[in-house]
Amino acid sequence: MVSADPLAARALALDVLMRVEGLGSHADATLADALASARLAVRDRALASRLVYGTLAWQGRLDWQLARLADRDCASFDPRIRMTLRLGLYQITLLDRVPPHAAVATSVDLAKRAVPAASRLVNAVLRRAARERGSLPLPDPAADPLEHLAVAFSHPRWLVERWRRRFGDDVRDLLAANNEAAPTILRARPGERDALVSRLTAAGIACEPGRFAPDAVRVQAADPHALPGWSDGAFSVQEEASQLVAWLLDPRPGMRVLDACAAPGGKSAHAAERMRDEGTIVAGDRRRRGAATIAWNAARLGLRAIRPLVMDARTADATLARGSFDRILVDAPCSGLGTLRAHPEIRWRRTPEDLSRLATTQRRILDAVTPLLRPGGAIVYSTCTLTDEENAGVVDRWLAAHPTLRRERADEIVPPTARTLVDDDGALRTLPHRHGLDGFFAVRARRA
Repeated sequence: MVSADPLAARALALDVLMRVEGLGSHADATLADALASARLAVRDRALASRLVYGTLAWQGRLDWQLARLADRDCASFDPRIRMTLRLGLYQITLLDRVPPHAAVATSVDLAKRAVPAASRLVNAVLRRAARERGSLPLPDPAADPLEHLAVAFSHPRWLVERWRRRFGDDVRDLLAANNEAAPTILRARPGERDALVSRLTAAGIACEPGRFAPDAVRVQAADPHALPGWSDGAFSVQEEASQLVAWLLDPRPGMRVLDACAAPGGKSAHAAERMRDEGTIVAGDRRRRGAATIAWNAARLGLRAIRPLVMDARTADATLARGSFDRILVDAPCSGLGTLRAHPEIRWRRTPEDLSRLATTQRRILDAVTPLLRPGGAIVYSTCTLTDEENAGVVDRWLAAHPTLRRERADEIVPPTARTLVDDDGALRTLPHRHGLDGFFAVRARRA
């Protein structure tokens, strides 16, 4: 039965946001769990999702403007009231589908449930925001261009500074793209994309083929796990740029493959499908829960080639035999700064110090798995970030330390539809503002 509570979607969004901020939870998983147990109409599920992702993405700008509307630092508010104010201001200033008066009224009602004594404050601040929404201030771009970009596009200043050096005038487009809603992308079984599109279309689901990955399907759905075909393994949920990593790995039937950092197992599953489930894929993760997720995903898809293994990739050379793999994938733990459309909370959690720490881990993993590659075998290093420290910086040091590896051009391996995504150095590199994809980086090398 669908909930009759008029605040249901907003209350769910508020609870999810509180868990993301207070517990450090991941927004996508937390929202998925909340929606799975909620009795919401399709329209309300979509609204709750938009409120969660939009409020997280625009948090920096919302807090800056709330501090001026309330004449006090946002950190001084009760956490639940602070989040209620963010939700309300997001609807008033950035979500056209909600009339300002409705945003104010529903936010006040949420406050009455959470902290009744603060409902008058919420009413006053948001009513002022509704009156002034066409003239709410932003930092002066002439006085401090970086601060203006950081607040106007809601990104940490340190990150804006780095990306302005890296992307120049394109930085505004990148920042804007990061605040757009991430599309839902499915990966059909190899060769079955058209059949999946037909099946979804017949069920009234708006969808279309992806632009770059041959198995990708873009869908309009708040909950892809409820779509026809999920339960029988007709598709997986995987971002389009991520799908291209298995194409670059190019595993063949009968090969022995190592996916060194595999959880939750999407790339392992894609590799197994590309191998027609013939051969062996050792899918490692250092956590038992990660290995269990890999096993569950493989079972859902009916894949038998995948062998989950609890393993720390940093010491893989002490666990697995040297020269025993035809293909190795290192989809490295990284800052995730290429995935801000789908994981907007990451921007508020990362620090500059994280980049050097992660780069050290990435180099350790590469150094540990490289001896496991057979002569003539190929290894792919990939990340979902845009930072040079984790991408070119790691690859250059790795290849210099392993002279038996020869770098290969990605455009000679990936599907023709993806060749425009290969940069001058031969790396697969996708950008949200140029390609409409998550920011991915991948390099392939072959052992002599």
